Amino acid sequence: MEVPNVFADLGLSNASELFTRGKIGLQVLRLLKQRNLKQREISELLGIPQPEVSHLMKGEFQRFSEGKLLIFLKRLDTEITLHLRPRHGQEGQSAETVISL
Repeated sequence: MEVPNVFADLGLSNASELFTRGKIGLQVLRLLKQRNLKQREISELLGIPQPEVSHLMKGEFQRFSEGKLLIFLKRLDTEITLHLRPRHGQEGQSAETVISL
């Protein structure tokens, strides 16, 4: 079952981007909470200033690019794999590309 994009429901022009950031950001937050770290320790681990850690922990993922959130996942020892494939109905393209970061 696919999760509905509430940002699209709100009519935001960058709904897809915000939804992606939210999904990645929630993973980062889940991993950080599992480690039970102090904000100073998170700052050192992720390489960001403490005020940015505060924003991250509040779920303000729009402050971070998708790339930055993926870097956070890597610093949290998470294997990241991107699967690139054409959308349904695109003729002449059937190959899937897998990229590990």
